[in-house]
Amino acid sequence: MQGEFPTVSVITTYRNSDGLINRAIRSILTSSLKSIEIIVINDGSTDKTAYALDNFNSPKEDLIKINLINNKKNLGLPSSLNKGIISAKGKYIIRVDADDFVNFNFLKFLSFYLDTNPDSNAVSCDYYLIDEKEEVIERVNSDKRPIACGIMFRKETLMNIGLYDESFFVQEEVELRLRYLKKYSIDRLQIPLYRYRRHENNITNDEARMKLYAN
Repeated sequence: MQGEFPTVSVITTYRNSDGLINRAIRSILTSSLKSIEIIVINDGSTDKTAYALDNFNSPKEDLIKINLINNKKNLGLPSSLNKGIISAKGKYIIRVDADDFVNFNFLKFLSFYLDTNPDSNAVSCDYYLIDEKEEVIERVNSDKRPIACGIMFRKETLMNIGLYDESFFVQEEVELRLRYLKKYSIDRLQIPLYRYRRHENNITNDEARMKLYAN
């Protein structure tokens, strides 16, 4: 990978991840697509996760390297994601949350879709909703119930819409998607390649502003 530009930049952020990020990183490192970079943003954590991530890096140049960005203080999720996107070298950007994990062919299938469909701006995959024990609860259509992750974007399209709105501290992905779809489209790959861990705090505190973007 040294000296080459990767095809895909995988971005994940965390703050005191309780070790879950290790599961996410392992699933990315075993990807069937090797032309990738992993950008991890530590958003002002106080735990030992950053030290644990060093164990994934190898001095061998042929292995995928994790690029760790440490925020000196907690900036919030959208600001951290924007730092990752701006620093990304890949032509495609995809987000994997620290408590989720992905299929072996996740990156390969989505990047192949964009490679072979040059008029497509972005593509999402279906996902499995899982519980705390990683048991599958249900398979979900990513068009009907979209999430922040499992969507591969052409980097220039994200740059063109101005990235994430850093004033949204919850449901930043909903706001970005609303703006994105006013200018671009997101295709759907009907294969469940993402494993999404169920959350309890999915209600936005910015409902009035969301309605403004939805109009």
